[in-house]
Amino acid sequence: MNLSGLQKLEGTDIRVNRFRDGLSPSEPRAVFHPVAAIDANLVEAWSELASQASEPNIFYEHWFLSPGLTQFDHHPDLRLFLLWAGEPEHSQLLGLLPLGPGNRFGRWPVPHVQNWVHHNCFLGTPLVRKGFEQAFWEQLLTALDLSDWPGFLHINGMTIGGPLDQALRVVCGDHKRRCDLVHSEARALLQSDLSSEAYYEATVRTKKRKELRRQAKRLDELGDVTYGQYPGAEGLDQWIDEFLHLEKTGWKGANGSALDSSPRTRAFFQQALAGAAAAGQLERRDIRLDGKPLAMLVNFLSSDGGFGFKTAFDEEYSRFSPGVLLQIDNLNFLDQPAIGWIDSCAAEHHPMIDSIWSGRRHIGRFSIELEGVSRRAIFHGLRLAEDLMGKIRGRTIFDPTEVQK
Repeated sequence: MNLSGLQKLEGTDIRVNRFRDGLSPSEPRAVFHPVAAIDANLVEAWSELASQASEPNIFYEHWFLSPGLTQFDHHPDLRLFLLWAGEPEHSQLLGLLPLGPGNRFGRWPVPHVQNWVHHNCFLGTPLVRKGFEQAFWEQLLTALDLSDWPGFLHINGMTIGGPLDQALRVVCGDHKRRCDLVHSEARALLQSDLSSEAYYEATVRTKKRKELRRQAKRLDELGDVTYGQYPGAEGLDQWIDEFLHLEKTGWKGANGSALDSSPRTRAFFQQALAGAAAAGQLERRDIRLDGKPLAMLVNFLSSDGGFGFKTAFDEEYSRFSPGVLLQIDNLNFLDQPAIGWIDSCAAEHHPMIDSIWSGRRHIGRFSIELEGVSRRAIFHGLRLAEDLMGKIRGRTIFDPTEVQK
């Protein structure tokens, strides 16, 4: 089997131009680390990096990424790109991004390298220590330039307009390297200086609030209705079983997309929630009628923000809107000073959450040119084809950073 460009560079020190003549132990070093070689020392450095990340991303924290690597298929050449402050494994970890090769880009058979995400990974922003955003991109792009890997770099699911996006555009601009935003979407974001009650009144129409009060009252008439909030691991196994059962009894179970439809997704969910609980980053909520769960949701917390991961509700009680009532209860995050925002991780134009959360977070896919004649030919050929298809289909890509200028 031929070694890929990533494999050839595995474990070697890659430095930006100003470091190419001589290497000091105090200078940043970049390596491609095998995902099968993740050990306790790396996990410790990884966790410390996540706590100091310029942009929090629980989906690339070890307790979430590791179960995905265990349960889901990935390319055998998948690596962790690691940027160390000095000697690898003996200095601070400055950045981390899972990277792997791909031979197809959408409908086209185009070789490239991209960050690894799976169907339950809703953000692909790299974990990078505050203040090292530009150094991270310089080192990563240099490493890929020096490899013999064909194609271009594709970053899937990165926050648009954040520190990592801004740094990437600066680095690419300085080196006359094309960096194109090729897709964007906006998803609901909970962020406000208002109290939960004031936010609810300002966001949800009066008529809708009246209807929800009526539904909540009717639900109360059926028995003992309780709203639960669980920050730790107590009762976690039973709660997970209840969530998986509740989700599978609905439309996701009918179309085979429920977490419990596959042993792998079930194990992934169990492992991710257990890992989050052990890290102190799990928060669960539910609505119960006489002890029976009607709606359940999972939030993951990181730094000053959070991510709404999964929700499920009993469709037999849909006339009472238990999922909406639970999301209204979820608004009390606004009353917690330590939490500044919650990313819904929901699809764009989601009919339920978009009507409750007025904020929007823009997420995009970026294609970045790499050095080399053949690489540039592949990149420019693909981008020309994408632009042509976009014009034919009338697609437009919204870049909020352009509006802000």
